[in-house]
Amino acid sequence: MTWADFYLVCFAVGFLLNALAFLSGGGHLHLHVPHVHLPHGMHLPHGAQTGGARAGQLPWFNFGTLAAFLAWFGGVGYLLERYSRPWFITALALSTVTGLAAAAVVFWFLAKVLFAHEAPLDAADYDMIGVLGRLSIPIREGGTGELIYSQEGTRRVSGARSEDGIAIPKGAEVMVTRYEKGIAYVKPWVDP
Repeated sequence: MTWADFYLVCFAVGFLLNALAFLSGGGHLHLHVPHVHLPHGMHLPHGAQTGGARAGQLPWFNFGTLAAFLAWFGGVGYLLERYSRPWFITALALSTVTGLAAAAVVFWFLAKVLFAHEAPLDAADYDMIGVLGRLSIPIREGGTGELIYSQEGTRRVSGARSEDGIAIPKGAEVMVTRYEKGIAYVKPWVDP
């Protein structure tokens, strides 16, 4: 195997990994990676088992950067070996620098564009107790109506019952006191 063949294999693997990434993201191709068992006593850093980064932490060595490095490293190395015949060290150095630059561009794009506004979900942001809303369908005595409310910038709808079992008219502003099995139990809201 010559160096040109080695670079060509690196390019082909990098190109195939990029195509696989494109198809899995754009074409909704779902791949399931088997769970890897480590020998007793070996531990991966927290979050590494799932292959994903926690909020605000994107590892610089990931699938996208690896694929970009291999494709550019292999492509530039092949072209240099095949058509210009530089010294081995020069071709290796130029290929490595080009591969690292391509990986850096992919990492920058992932970190600054795609994952820039990612934040972990907080369960408290979606807690129903204390939510204010209006009834779009009145609650009859002992019956069920419909509550419209906003949560996290989204307009939402839920079934609603009166906490005290009393009737509440349509359009009344109410506050959720408890939430069970998809039903919000509400009381009329009175401005303090």
